[in-house]
Amino acid sequence: MKLISVNVGLPREVTWKGKTVSTGIFKEPVSKRVMVRSLNLDGDGQADLTVHGGLDKAIYVYPFEHYDYWQSELPDTEFPPGIFGENFTSAGLREEDVNIGDRFHIGTVKLMVTQPRLPCYKLGIRFGRADMVKRFLASRRTGFYFRVLQEGEGEHPGFAKASNSQEVIEVSTTKF
Repeated sequence: MKLISVNVGLPREVTWKGKTVSTGIFKEPVSKRVMVRSLNLDGDGQADLTVHGGLDKAIYVYPFEHYDYWQSELPDTEFPPGIFGENFTSAGLREEDVNIGDRFHIGTVKLMVTQPRLPCYKLGIRFGRADMVKRFLASRRTGFYFRVLQEGEGEHPGFAKASNSQEVIEVSTTKF
């Protein structure tokens, strides 16, 4: 797995279908080291903690390989890292390559795969498309969540150093 981008964002209020909605889906890449906590990354937050975040959804990972697919599906849309609301934009680790329980480490941080993402309507808000959740689920390109087993700082390589790879430290056999 290569860590392409680390993305954070705090909840903000937006207007969707005539209503004010609080959402943390708007993530931006950061260029510095980020402290990884048991519930999220420093500088990141979720708006509705009843369905977002928590120990089993501390970090959302989305494979960079899927960006090409979405660019072909939505050619008029820009796709900066973090557009799917992910905290980690990764390369070399897709949904079919991971199992629930797989463990990874990045810097001093230890992580475990917990579940695939099931997006809510706020993904549609991010893209300005009411059909985005349906399209996202139909694509089977949903990304997955990490639980933080050990907090610490993850070295963020950035795009210029995208060749830095992360090491799998334990592999499970439980499939999604």
